[in-house]
Amino acid sequence: MKKSKFSESQIVAILKEGDAGVPVAQILCKYGIGEATYYVWKSKYRSASVAELKRLKELEAENAKLKRMYADLASENAAIKDVLSRNYDAVGEARARYSRTATPMGRSAASAWMESPSPTTSATPRLAPSRAGPGAAALRTRGALTCTGG
Repeated sequence: MKKSKFSESQIVAILKEGDAGVPVAQILCKYGIGEATYYVWKSKYRSASVAELKRLKELEAENAKLKRMYADLASENAAIKDVLSRNYDAVGEARARYSRTATPMGRSAASAWMESPSPTTSATPRLAPSRAGPGAAALRTRGALTCTGG
């Protein structure tokens, strides 16, 4: 948009001349403006004072600043959500990879195996499996590993 060669306070002064009774044709020639421009200014600045126009400019500048701040925060928020969703998806994929041996109730096969009753005795204490699987002690307790010889 083309910048006006008149400031807002000058425009208000020109319009006050017209309100004072100076003919519009004389004002147009004096300031070198078109009739359409005069009436656009009149509709825009009809009852505005210079102080009100200054306040309006301040509010518009503050509004523009707040809009920029909002845009920055919204873009940061979107970026954080994107990163978090990627992390969440990666964790979900990792869990899915390691839960392929899961039983229908959501327990791993090793914990389901450890909690099942032993075929030989039900009073035998059971040891928790290690991360690599059940150890020799757990297999011995379940009767799967027998020691022969001394």
